[in-house]
Amino acid sequence: MDHQLTTLPSGVRVVTEPMRSVRSVTLGLWIATGSRDEASGEAGCAHFLEHLLFKGTRTRSARQIAETLDAIGGEMNAFTGKEVTCFYARVLDRDLPLAFEVLADMVVDARNAPEDVDAERQVVLSEIDSHLDSPDELAHSDLAETVLGEHPLALEVLGTFGSISGLDRDTIHRYYLERYRPETLVVAAAGNVSHDRVVALADELLGDLGRPGGTRPVRRAPSRFGEHAVTVRQRPTEQAHVVMGVPGLSQRDDDRWPLRVLTMLLGGGMSSRLFQEIREERGLAYSAYGHASYYTDAGLFEAYVGTAPGKLDEVLTVLRTELDRVVEDVTVEEVERAKGALKGTTVLSLEDTGSRMSRIGKQVVTDVPIVTVDEALRRIAEVDVDAVRRVAERVLGRPRDLAIVGPFAPDEGGRFTSAVA
Repeated sequence: MDHQLTTLPSGVRVVTEPMRSVRSVTLGLWIATGSRDEASGEAGCAHFLEHLLFKGTRTRSARQIAETLDAIGGEMNAFTGKEVTCFYARVLDRDLPLAFEVLADMVVDARNAPEDVDAERQVVLSEIDSHLDSPDELAHSDLAETVLGEHPLALEVLGTFGSISGLDRDTIHRYYLERYRPETLVVAAAGNVSHDRVVALADELLGDLGRPGGTRPVRRAPSRFGEHAVTVRQRPTEQAHVVMGVPGLSQRDDDRWPLRVLTMLLGGGMSSRLFQEIREERGLAYSAYGHASYYTDAGLFEAYVGTAPGKLDEVLTVLRTELDRVVEDVTVEEVERAKGALKGTTVLSLEDTGSRMSRIGKQVVTDVPIVTVDEALRRIAEVDVDAVRRVAERVLGRPRDLAIVGPFAPDEGGRFTSAVA
């Protein structure tokens, strides 16, 4: 059996996947909330809150949280995305109860003290500084905003200088009480673990979090997208960072399987079309790749290139040409090669407890039916040339948008509109 799933009377869901050949366990507490769930005045709140939960509870200080995991050789961390937040720990199997107790304490009984909010604010602002100093990251963020417009999925997870500076303890703590609830919480564990044991620990340590009877946040799917829009952000960089993109597919869409194959053959490796044409054949860039993001009710497909500013026009021509022609001339050979690469990376990525935990946890917390590894490999194997051509036309045939970060003035956007017209 690949996994077991139990829903407790409180609404907390527990999913586990045994790996009997290891002596470790990775435990994750997933909350179905992210930047897309933030209301007006809350931008960056979900990520800020992730930081604060490490600052202490009513019974543990931040130092005690850190020392407890260090004393058993464990690893603990967290991340916030557009739709989920996750706190996780990797420990020896015998130390699972202690790790669970610490994570549960953080999630159930966070202090979110005013002095901690003030102290951590500068840390989050420094993280925003780091993001602004990364032009390739900025290009992807700008592309999301260009394609998704005013939809919450377009929001940057970190928030902005203005929003983080304006967040106070009451706003953050209210968000915590409203979003960290039993019906939004998933416990995921993978490794040398007993499902019944994890269920018992969840029931004992989490209960109903002291916040029963709530409902999950209502989300709306994007209804409008950018069309032939160009965004230029001026930065005195040595490279021009460009991302061309279109609306993609949701993680519930059956066409996500051929889209994954298409993404691999177009920009997923050294033999991909973008890498071969832009780097190997023309020497226009060091980095060129394609990427697809899948959300519960939407998606985003992107093609990225970092190039010399003087080569940008040529790169845009090549990008447009490659995205146009892949709809017409996909071959059996490259589809099979992409499928082989995708199957290999799928299996290799699941050789440790952390990746196994992440896989099952994310699927459950986003209400996607769990697809086993064998099922995923079967779905990839079923993809044929016709399916790849169909999804290429469906996705890449949509109006494209463009985000550029580099030594160009914002009013130069009109110069590049022909690339997406």
